[in-house]
Amino acid sequence: MELEFIPVEEFYFALTLAVRTLEEINKPGLSEKVRVRLEKEYGQSSTVAAASQNTFNYVFRVKNVDNSPAPQLILSLADWQGALRISSDYGWNLDQDRKPVRTEKFQTRNEFSQQVQKYLDDWLELGLME
Repeated sequence: MELEFIPVEEFYFALTLAVRTLEEINKPGLSEKVRVRLEKEYGQSSTVAAASQNTFNYVFRVKNVDNSPAPQLILSLADWQGALRISSDYGWNLDQDRKPVRTEKFQTRNEFSQQVQKYLDDWLELGLME
């Protein structure tokens, strides 16, 4: 797994139409720790937060993970009311009308979520898997 940051200048809402929450982790101080680390590495988040309950949303293209039939895989790290929200379009794709539909990969979203948490744990040293 490899993450490629999508800066605000390249972010388009259409990329996230199929993104759904994978995990919401309500561990005191975790979302702030993630925000500080991502801001230090990437600067401004991918989207400008519009409400006080959501102050950041860093969006990434995920490389080296199969999300077929979708042409790409998106991962979002955001805060929501103090919790860390990890979201992705893994197991979802847009149909002809641009509506999200489940794919065969939907059945393995839990495994993908665990893989993402381990990756984030190793990369950002978060203690998620404790």
